Amino acid sequence: MRVQHKSIIVTGAGNGIGEGIAKRLAAEGGKVIVNDVNAVGGQRVVAEIIAAGGTAAFFQADVTKSADVKALVDEAVRLHGRLDVVVNNAGWTHRNRPMLEVSEDEFDKVYAINVKSIYLSAIHAVPAMRQGGGGSFINIASTAGLRPRPGLTWYNGSKGAVITTSKSMAAELGPDNIRVNCINPVFNPDTGLVAEFAGGPVDEARRAKFLATIPLGRFSTALDVANAALYLASDEAAFISGVCIEVDGARCV
Repeated sequence: MRVQHKSIIVTGAGNGIGEGIAKRLAAEGGKVIVNDVNAVGGQRVVAEIIAAGGTAAFFQADVTKSADVKALVDEAVRLHGRLDVVVNNAGWTHRNRPMLEVSEDEFDKVYAINVKSIYLSAIHAVPAMRQGGGGSFINIASTAGLRPRPGLTWYNGSKGAVITTSKSMAAELGPDNIRVNCINPVFNPDTGLVAEFAGGPVDEARRAKFLATIPLGRFSTALDVANAALYLASDEAAFISGVCIEVDGARCV
């Protein structure tokens, strides 16, 4: 049990990559708070974790709102007595289109969910981690922040901000024994936002086009990303901070 008894928050865990991370960490002994704005999805994930013998609870919160994030952190501390790990997984993208066609509201939403959420998690979770003697942030970025492509310019920029912010947080919080790392997944055609990333329905031709860019010859899965998160959350990574793990089948090489 690699994260036995660790108190863990996973945001955006009601489906997709977040669901995979929450289930993997719970299977390895973590006490997981499943967060999502979608109560139905979040409660389903919790029920499945418990049915599999894990420990989990659902907490509905909007990661762009300070009061909600504070309540989320407070709930983890209330239930488990401490907070060890925050996985900032919640994310959103504008539709793949020319950058001048993205509305201001869409731009604001991208940065609120992808970047401001990390700021708010730091504001509210760092004091709890300091009180417990340390902790770990795992921020889910993207290969889009390393090798941007046309059509997702503002999303790409938000994920670049996640990468740089994670490195800066690691440097600043190291003396508090708080580690900060990020994971950069490659395109996954089975996530909820796939049509937005692709600019339309992902048919076989589109799948083949994306797949051709990945040297290992397959798309990433939620389990691939979850395994990386498990390592970073575990004590095996006790001296790992400020790094980004590309879960991308060598796309960014």
